[in-house]
Amino acid sequence: MFPKYVEVLVGSLDEHYGFILLSDEKWWNRLCERGRNGNSTHAFVRRSLVGPVEAQKLLFYVKRPSMQIKGVADFLERVAGDYKELWSKYGDETCLKSFDDYLQFLNGRQKVTFVRFTNFCELDVPVSMKTIKQVLGVSIIPRGGKYISREVLNQLLV
Repeated sequence: MFPKYVEVLVGSLDEHYGFILLSDEKWWNRLCERGRNGNSTHAFVRRSLVGPVEAQKLLFYVKRPSMQIKGVADFLERVAGDYKELWSKYGDETCLKSFDDYLQFLNGRQKVTFVRFTNFCELDVPVSMKTIKQVLGVSIIPRGGKYISREVLNQLLV
């Protein structure tokens, strides 16, 4: 009976191997700029309590006009809670330039999520929406993001 439990657990982890995060072009460009400046740990801010809990890799899907997966990183953790507390701990890891910039981004929300990651890199060849549709079988990436398996991640990043 124990091996079945291990098999189910490993299968579950493999199904949540990667997570696709959605980004606007503006925030993507700032993240790339920050990454080029040698920063090693980054935080992606979500205006809700939504984000990956268990994953190994993050893929960054940039919305219109790009509509492409343009980057990848190693997932560290998801930290959710009060906006002031999270800013004081992790604000310097974000691509937001100041606390005022952060408040404007939050648009009045007080519960937020910081998705922390390392080893961020831009893809030399972004993954097109055509490829995403073929591999995932979806025409739209959900606003909250999407878990993908190791197999799907490998198909996307070939």
